[in-house]
Order: sequence, then C-alpha cells, then structure tokens
Amino acid sequence: MLRFGPLSALVLTACLLVSPAPAQAAEPGSATVVPVQVTGDPAKRFNLILLGDGYTMSEQDSFRADADRHLNVLWSIEPFKTYRTYINVYRVDIVSADSGISCDPDLTSPRKNTPLSMGFWGQCNPNSVQRLITMNNAAATRYANLVTGTSAGNRQILALGNSTTYGGAGGSYATASGSNAMSALISPHELGHSLGGLQDEYDYYQRGVPGGAYPQGEPSSPHHTLLTEQQLRDHKRKWWRWLGEPSESGGPIARYEGGLYYSSGVWRPSRHSMMKTLGYYFDQVSREIMVQRITAKTEVIQAATPTAAPVGADRVLWVEPMRPLGHALTVTWTVDGRDLPGDATALDLRTLGLSPGTHSVRATVTDPTGFVRDPAIRVAMTMTRTWTVDTAVATPPDGVVPGIVSSSPTGRPAGRDDVLSVETTHPAGEVPAVTWKLDGAQVGDQGSDLDLAQLRLGEGTHTITAAVGADTATWTVDATPPATAYELSEPLLRSGDVNVYNGPFTMRLTGRDDRDGHVVSESRVDGDGWFNYFGWPTSADLPWTFSETGTTIDHLVYGKLPRGRHTIEYRSIDPAGNYGPARSFKVATIAPPPACDRTITGAHRGALAVTTGVTCLDGAQVDGPVTVGRGASLVARGGAITGVLSAAKAAAVHLLKTRVNGAVELSGTTGTLAIVGAEIRGAALLTRNQAPVVAGSTVKGALACTGNSAAPDEVGVPNQVTGASTGQCAVAKAADRAAAPYEAVITTSRHEN
Repeated sequence: MLRFGPLSALVLTACLLVSPAPAQAAEPGSATVVPVQVTGDPAKRFNLILLGDGYTMSEQDSFRADADRHLNVLWSIEPFKTYRTYINVYRVDIVSADSGISCDPDLTSPRKNTPLSMGFWGQCNPNSVQRLITMNNAAATRYANLVTGTSAGNRQILALGNSTTYGGAGGSYATASGSNAMSALISPHELGHSLGGLQDEYDYYQRGVPGGAYPQGEPSSPHHTLLTEQQLRDHKRKWWRWLGEPSESGGPIARYEGGLYYSSGVWRPSRHSMMKTLGYYFDQVSREIMVQRITAKTEVIQAATPTAAPVGADRVLWVEPMRPLGHALTVTWTVDGRDLPGDATALDLRTLGLSPGTHSVRATVTDPTGFVRDPAIRVAMTMTRTWTVDTAVATPPDGVVPGIVSSSPTGRPAGRDDVLSVETTHPAGEVPAVTWKLDGAQVGDQGSDLDLAQLRLGEGTHTITAAVGADTATWTVDATPPATAYELSEPLLRSGDVNVYNGPFTMRLTGRDDRDGHVVSESRVDGDGWFNYFGWPTSADLPWTFSETGTTIDHLVYGKLPRGRHTIEYRSIDPAGNYGPARSFKVATIAPPPACDRTITGAHRGALAVTTGVTCLDGAQVDGPVTVGRGASLVARGGAITGVLSAAKAAAVHLLKTRVNGAVELSGTTGTLAIVGAEIRGAALLTRNQAPVVAGSTVKGALACTGNSAAPDEVGVPNQVTGASTGQCAVAKAADRAAAPYEAVITTSRHEN
C-alpha cells in the first residue's frame, strides 16, 4: 500500500518559484511536492510533473540534481526553450525503500522495492528490450494527483529512475534513467513520444538487428511517408511546406530512408533529428508538432473583459494573452469587421467615436511563431473574444486602480533576448500605463511587453523595472553569454587552429557561466546540426572520441568522422537561455600508419634497408641512408636520418616529425604516404605515389611532385620550401595557401572563448 506524506503548499503565482529542499518524511512511499517553476494557474497551463523512483531518503539530493540537469537541458531545446513560460513544473520527491530500479542492467539483476516499481526490460519482461524502462502507471497517477489543480488533460508525467544505465520509454507517461551520461537527452525524446505523439525514426527495434523493409501502406505518422518529394508537394501532404529548408538538426528537410523500426521502404524528414539520434534537436517537422501539443494544453487568452452582456462604449476592453519567452503574441482588434491599427492588449472604446447603437468588437490573439507553417495548427493556436458594445449602456465606476497583478518570472535571471511582461489590473475607465526602466533609465512606455532583444544590452548584469501605479516588478537580466573551453588530445601537428591527427582523437567541452546552474554545451561538424555535448556515452566524465570508423557501443556508432578536413564549431547555453558565441577550430585527419613488425630506437650505425614488413623508427638516430623496397613499409616518428631516404614501390611510407639530413626520393608507393611535420635538408622528389599527404614540413631544397594519383595534400598546413616547388606541388601549394593562410605552430591543446 502506498503511503503519502503531507502535501506542500503550492503557491500559484505568475512568477517562477524555486523552493528550498523540503524536509523529507522518513517512511518509504512518502512524498513531498515541490513547485520548481510555476508560471500560472495549473488549470490554464501545461503542467510537467517529475517523479523520482528508486531514490532513498538519503538520495533525495541526487534526485534533485538529476531533475535539475534534465530540466536545464530541456530548456535549451526548442520549442521548450521558447514556450518555457507555458509550463508549470512540479517535482514529487518520493522516498524509496530500495536504492535503484529493478533488472538494472539485466534480467539477472535484483528486483527492487520502489514506489513506482520501475524496471528495465519493461519491468523485467524477458520478451522486452533491455533499454525499455516502464513503471506502474497507476502508482504514478496517484503521486501526480498530489499536485493540486492538475489533471490527466493538462499534465505530463516524466519519471526518473535512480540509474546510470541508458534507458527510458514514451507512452502515456515518459520515463528515463536519472543519471546516465545521455539521460537528460532521453527525456525530451520520450516527451516527443508521450506529449507529441511522435514516432521513432531509427531503423531497428532491437539494437543490432536491422529492421528490414516496411510492409504497410502510408503511415499515419506525420513525420514518416512512402511518398516521394514531388508527391509530397503535389498532394500537399505531411512536411511539404518544409522541404528544402536547412534542418534544425542538420542537412536539408527532404526525404531520408528508414524509420518506424524499418531500414527501408519508409522515409523521414531529416538525416538525424532527436527522434532518430539523441543529441540533435527536433527538426522543423517534429518541432511544429511539439509546439501544437504544448500550446494545446494552455489557453491562448488567459482572461478578458466578460463577454456575456453588452458593454458600454465608455470603457476599456482588455485581453490577457499567453506570454512566450522569446516573442509576444499578436493582438488585433476589429470594430464591425473593420481592422484597427496597432497591437495592444487593451482597447479604449472612448477613442473610437462610435455612432449611437450597437457594435461588434472582436479581439484576436495569434501566435506569430515561425515554428508553425501549417494553417490548421496556426488556427488552433488562435483565440478570439467578441463583445457587443451598446452606446446606451453606461459603465459604473469600478474602483479599480492601476497596478500589477503578475509578471513574467522574476525569481531567476532573464536572458538578454527574453520578452518580459506584466499583467496589470483592468480598470474600466483607463488603460494602465506601464513604465519600463533599464538600469534606472526610462526606456519608454511600451505597453505590457518589453522585448529585451531590441535594447541590445551590453554584457553584464542589468536591472529592468516595470511600474504601474504604485506597483513595480523587477528583473535581473543576465546579459553575459557563457564561455566554452575545448580541450583536444595532442595532435600529430598543430598550426594555428588546424589540428592534424593520424588516428582517433578526443574533444572535451566545458561550458562556464558567471552564475550557478547547469550549462549546456554543443558542437557541430562541418555545419551539420548542433549536437549536445554529454561527454562519452559510457561516462559523462570521459571526453568525446572521434575516429574514422567510429566507436560501437551497444550496436550504435558514436564519433564517426571521415578522413579529411573538418571544421568543428562549439558553443554553450547558460541557465538564462543565453547562447554563447559559436567558435571553431579545424581538424585534418589522415591515414594512420601501419602497425609495426619491428621497431628501432636509439642509434643505428650505417645504412638501413627495409625489405619486408613494417619497420618503425621510434626516435631513432640512423647514421646512413635508408631504402625501402617493393611492398615494404617505413614509419618514422621523430629522430633523424643522416643520408638519403629512398623508396620504390613501397607499401607505405610515413615520415612524422622526423629530420632527414639528405634528399628524399619516393616513387610508386602503393599505399599511404604521409610527410607531416618533417624537416628535409635536401630536395624531395615524389613520383607516381597514391594520394600523398605533405603537410607542415620544411624542405631545404626543391620539392618536385609528378605523376601522383592526386596532388600532395597540405591538409590546411602549408609547407616551407626553400627551393623551387614544381609540378603538382606548385599547384597544391598555391591553392592551399590562397584558401587558408594559417598561423604559426602552437603547442597548447586547451582553449577557452
């Protein structure tokens, strides 16, 4: 039997509340409701209720930390970022008898006694899949019912299990593991299912088992189709309005095969949206649906002048619209079907000079968001109020004085581009004037909304006040963007912002802000979609690893980066919603050297002939010429060769940060050839080799390149050649330097912006 502790008081205001941690009841099953963010009456809001399972009394701080991280990531993702003010958030701290959840991570793991009975494998069902976390929905409902004013129609339950294992589910309710490296991204994905009704876009159900061909007709899913792009346009179906748009999650909105757990025969809108790959944003198609679902759980017009009886022409009519964080809703007024100019939440009928008799006045509130293109969704996000105005009706004095009833959140710093607002009292005889001030200086009487983006605030902390009559509301504005540090593993060569690697490398991002709270960092490669930096899938403490083939973890591939030149951008988002500036660095990945069959270190006297296998010179000092024969390979790392280096039809030659006190003659190399960071104190002749890489090297003599399968690639790091550069090297040198004039070599691997 469940036992509930006392329900904490829920203060319903339009201001954000962050409650101190309440005292926990000692008995398992007891629960305390904590308002995390309350933006309005729960009857007129979308209410997100976070439940914790498997957190003992001593682990409630862990649940609070997990919930905070999940929420801060959620607020960095559209449309939750813009429509944050539509959402009340309540945390229900539930004391569990056992720590953890059942069957974590496998079916042989213990069953746990927890209030919500959460468990992997669909609550320990061997016919399910390991990552599926389900719970007792009836128990979840009973705990959610503790939040006064919420109901099944205006709330969404998100339950976090006390686990570091990847997992979650999206059905009527959403679940996620609380503290896996990727768990804060599982939450919005599962909310995509539970709240948005979105379907999975990946091409398998059981990882590692291809889904095969889709066997059915046109899916009911709005973001899957069998139609071609032309058919989508011709029949105006599904995402035809978004075709060709750059996707918020990378690439254009188009038609990509795979989805609904099938690998072929069905198509989705984007290459890798959140519903396919955790870490990316919702693409525009899914985002539009999520906007529809969030706004449908609110009332676009929160309150208005009563419409039941005729009103006099001697008064003010008013509406109170919803207030998104990033823009204001549009209010238009018509009188007898005639549009009035302006966009205000109040209309003074006395200014209209209405002729005697009755008139019809209508207010229409519309959300102008660019997130929506479907007219049907736009209509659903529009609301009207209509009054009959009778000039024979006299409005009695109501005694209402101008003042502030509520405001947009004041309990946390606002972002520099937020829209701030106040809800005023509504005297029948006047439109209350709102005086806005920035750091004590008036910025005009701008109605009930103030768009901070238009003020172009300088970095730092600012104070905004709104005054109505004797009342004021005050906000602290955080206009300082977060900084992001990046740290790379040591490259083979670095020049300016170009880092050359011949094997896997790691990247760590660290977002920092001048205020407390979770900072979300992101990166993107070659202009693709922004990708949440969550560390490495197995541990948030490990850096991200890039490699040519990627790393397979639980049948999914992470960090695959094709060989070549790439630009990696990075940025962060702070708790106030400010984006830090996007900075970038470049990487050039080249072929790795072959594995060594024998390794030479220290001093080697006399000539060295490499006739078979792979010989590696590891910091060796070779006092004599080196020759590499047909099919053999040489890998030199550091050290020096005193004499001529020559190779004819070798399998591979890699000269890496090595000094050659003589000429280099390489011809007919059938595999990889890389001269990187080397110093050649003579001429270099490269003939008929396969796509050589020559980068960041110094050649004291001439550099002649002829007949190679491609011009030697400098990979963005120019060579320094004292003598003449001829043939393919002359062309490559001119082209690379014109495209990218890079800086001198530096040695640090940690950068902060």
